Amino acid sequence: MSYDRYVAICKPLHYGTLLGSRACVHMAAAAWATGFLYSLLHTANTFSLPLCKGNALGQFFCEIPQILKLSCSHSYLREAGFLVVSACLAFACFVFIVVSYVQILRAVLRIPSEQGRHKAFSTCLPHLAVVSLFVSTAMFAYLKPPSISSPSLDLVLSFLYSVVPPAVNPLIYSMRNHELKDALRKQMTGFLLKL
Repeated sequence: MSYDRYVAICKPLHYGTLLGSRACVHMAAAAWATGFLYSLLHTANTFSLPLCKGNALGQFFCEIPQILKLSCSHSYLREAGFLVVSACLAFACFVFIVVSYVQILRAVLRIPSEQGRHKAFSTCLPHLAVVSLFVSTAMFAYLKPPSISSPSLDLVLSFLYSVVPPAVNPLIYSMRNHELKDALRKQMTGFLLKL
């Protein structure tokens, strides 16, 4: 999405060539293949871990760090290595998004009309909102100090970064729709007047 916004704003005349149907198919296929290989790697390695501390997790889905806490062998070092590689890949994606948006910001600030700048920013803000919501909750979930860790907090945080961003994604992207904004404003005004 950030590459799409980058091409649309920084290289609008090349949009059809750079993001044609073939390029979109290649990017989608790369994303699906990477996700499949990543999950296959973790699944195969996780199922090979012997569990000696029971098999019950205080989560609503099996997160790898939670499963590693139940392992009793040193083979968990392999999985920890996979997690380090995953963190490096996630960081590379994050850097790609940041660099894309820095380039977008530079291009938008060069737009002479205020209306043009506003339109360019309004196309980027929904994606930035979803990405920042996901990244901030995921970073807090995985980088919080162990002293404030508790099973209930871990459950809430995993819910926040895995369920909330996809759930609010359609709402955030539809906020560019003026009819939806007006309807939401009417509903909120009617609700507040009833109070």
